[in-house]
Amino acid sequence: MSATLASGWTDGSSLGYPVVFGGVLLGSVVPVVPTGAVVGAAAALATSSDRLDLVLVLLLSTLGAWLGDVVTFAVCRSGGPAAVRWVARGQHADRIEEVREQFRRHGWQLVVIGRLLPAGRIPVLLAAGALAYPWRRLLPASLLAAALWAVAYALLGVVSGGVFDNPLVATLVATVLVLVVGAVLNLVGAHRRRRPTPEPGRASRPTPCGPA
Repeated sequence: MSATLASGWTDGSSLGYPVVFGGVLLGSVVPVVPTGAVVGAAAALATSSDRLDLVLVLLLSTLGAWLGDVVTFAVCRSGGPAAVRWVARGQHADRIEEVREQFRRHGWQLVVIGRLLPAGRIPVLLAAGALAYPWRRLLPASLLAAALWAVAYALLGVVSGGVFDNPLVATLVATVLVLVVGAVLNLVGAHRRRRPTPEPGRASRPTPCGPA
């Protein structure tokens, strides 16, 4: 496997490995790259052709996502106010405060869930950094989260790669499928956040009975 990995980084016909690792790492630090689409497309290409190895795609995707989360957490935990504001750009203050309260109760479980849910990673890492979450707990939790995330998005690529024999078609379908799934999950999450919460005691208030 080491020989395959080495050739993947040096052979001009196998530039997919550096693209997978670099794309996921960059998108995990600066969210300008659709990292899920990168993993899904690479998995589809690995399934429908012999240009990439699926195991290496999973390993590099996991490593890139994990390192990206570690860098983001380090900025949130030890960076100055300007750096933290840069990470938090586009995030709603009430959403961050809500995640912070949940983080106090659930800790590492929220690190895993936040990585798997669209738009959940940054608020969780911001909360973890603000609460000075210990490195010894963050590192294994984020590694588990990155591995589960890579497997989940790779499965979408494996499905499209197994259906379509043409690598180009399989890659395009996997990319579209990942983007559609992400958009749907984002809409569901936004709808749930906008849903008003009932006032305490209102639901349990007895309804007056009419005359017998």
